[in-house]
Amino acid sequence: MVVTKKKDQHKTELPENQNKKNSTLTVEDVIRCIQEQSSEERKKAQAYFKIVDVNNFGLTMPQIRILAKEAGKNHQRAIALWKTGVHEARHVAMMTVDLKQFTEAQADKWLKDFNSWDIVDGCCSAVLCRMPFAYEKAIEWTKQKGEYQKRAGFALMAMLAVHDKKASDEKFTAFYPYLLKESHDDRNFVKKAINWAIRQIGKRNHTLKKEMIELCLAIREKGDTASKWIAADAIRELASK
Repeated sequence: MVVTKKKDQHKTELPENQNKKNSTLTVEDVIRCIQEQSSEERKKAQAYFKIVDVNNFGLTMPQIRILAKEAGKNHQRAIALWKTGVHEARHVAMMTVDLKQFTEAQADKWLKDFNSWDIVDGCCSAVLCRMPFAYEKAIEWTKQKGEYQKRAGFALMAMLAVHDKKASDEKFTAFYPYLLKESHDDRNFVKKAINWAIRQIGKRNHTLKKEMIELCLAIREKGDTASKWIAADAIRELASK
C-alpha cells in the first residue's frame, strides 16, 4: 500500500484492485495504511490536546475519514479493528461499523476501552447517539467511575441534543438530576462534558434554554469549583443567545 509523502497531503493511495469506493480492505490493510502515514510531528500536536498513551500514529481526521470511506462498511472488520487497540483504527471502526448490527452489549464492551476524549466523542456521535438504547445509556454511564467512561454519559447527552431533532423536551428533562448530581466532579473531561450537555440541550429551544439556565443556578449553589465553572460558562453562552 503506497501513501503519498507530500506535506499536508491526506490522500491515501490504495492498491489498484482496491482503489474504489466501498472496497473491502482487511484489518491488516487498514493497520498498514495507518502505520505508513504515521507522523511524530502530528503525534506531538495530539499530545498538546491531551491525546497521549493511546497507541496513536498521529493521523489527522481527514486522513482517517478518507481511509474509512475507502474501506467501506464492514461490521466484523470494524469489531476486529477496535480490538487492535490502535487509536486511529478505532476511529475507522466507529465510522465503518454496521449500526443495524451494533448491540447494547457491544456498546458496554467499547465503553470499557475508552481512553481518550476524542474516541469518546467520536463514538457518541457516529454510533451511540443513533442507537435505540442511547437515552438509557446516557443516564447509566453518568454513574461510571472512570473519567472517560463517565464523560461518555454526558457526551452522549450532548450528541443526542444535537442529532435527535425530533425528540421531545421530556427526553432531555430526564437528564437534569444527573447533570446536577455530578457537577462537582472536577476532572477536566467530565466537567467539560457536563457543561457541553447543558449548552447543547439549552440550544434546542426557548423553553429548554430557560430551564437549563435555572438548572445552572441550582448547580452554582452547590458552591464547589467545578459546579461554579460549569454554571458560569453555560449561562454565559445561553444567556447571550
